[in-house]
Amino acid sequence: MADIDLSALLKQAQALQERFKQMQEEVASKTVEAQSGGGMVRVVADGSMRIRKVEIDPMLIGANDKAMLEDLIVVAVNDALARAQNLVAEQMGRLGPLAGLKIPGFGD
Repeated sequence: MADIDLSALLKQAQALQERFKQMQEEVASKTVEAQSGGGMVRVVADGSMRIRKVEIDPMLIGANDKAMLEDLIVVAVNDALARAQNLVAEQMGRLGPLAGLKIPGFGD
């Protein structure tokens, strides 16, 4: 087994932590949009899994169908959050396996 340079490993880990923090900030600023009911309900979520905006077509409100409105909101919100999770996963994938951390005995 190769000798482990703990100082170098610590520096790599700190660099990885900084890259991870930058990635989190970058992805938090990105948004995704989902809709349901043929666009009658639109939801925008960000990479921090926060809902930024919900838009409801006035015609849907005028229909006075509370149950349908609730269902469409749930569908749009869940889709927006799934899209935001995919966005985060895609960004995390860019860090690569072990995010480039070079640990002796692992992938050498």
